Amino acid sequence: MSEAAATRMDRVHRPGPRSWAVLVACEAKMVARDTAGLIVPLGLPLLILVMSAGSAGEVVFENGLTALDLFVLPLVVVLVIASIGIINMPSFLAYYRRTGILRRLSVTPASPAMVLVAQAVVSVAQAVLGMALAFGVALLALGANPPVRPLAALGVVALSMAALYAVGMIVAALAPTPNSAVAIGLVLFLALGALGGLFGGSHTLPEGVAAVGEWLPFGAGVQALSAAWAGAAVELQHLAALGLAVIAGGVIAAVAFRWD
Repeated sequence: MSEAAATRMDRVHRPGPRSWAVLVACEAKMVARDTAGLIVPLGLPLLILVMSAGSAGEVVFENGLTALDLFVLPLVVVLVIASIGIINMPSFLAYYRRTGILRRLSVTPASPAMVLVAQAVVSVAQAVLGMALAFGVALLALGANPPVRPLAALGVVALSMAALYAVGMIVAALAPTPNSAVAIGLVLFLALGALGGLFGGSHTLPEGVAAVGEWLPFGAGVQALSAAWAGAAVELQHLAALGLAVIAGGVIAAVAFRWD
């Protein structure tokens, strides 16, 4: 077979845009059918936001910004990302491996990596929906203010998403079953959240514990987003912590991930 013929055959069998669109649509349907996994990442942050709005909205800092803007909203945004990236996404990938879907896809033109990409796309879309919902409620119903540096805030959100999803990929790589993925993800989510100020803010933690939390992706994301919201410079430490989480998570997941 000539090289040109082989190239034409590869082009015929390689999944095109329509295949990608169908796979993403299937992943979206799977996520939509998971009621708890769909509602909790959207409803829990809203509940925390509404419960904290009364007292946090009365504490005013510089430039008219309140504790709701500087502390609660950044926390809620990172909470949405972490719950989807660390708990939801790994459970789906562990289910696909457990049921042999990834193994069967490995012998078809549709690589198993396509499932990872499709699940990531749907998870990102779900996170964007959750953040948009919380942000819209905060601005329209609770009197919150937008970030002073919106581009910096968007950059921090993107980097936080990459970091927390990288952590989630480690869970997906190591968890042998869907249930264990949920259990491991939940424990990791709570641990990172506790060290990052989820339960009462980082100022309530011992100094050493709070310092450790700022080097972990949850705490680093909250602190960096809070700085961008206030219009201050984002500290290099927090950006470095998020970047290290992306690199470490990607490397560990790539080495440890199993298709079957």
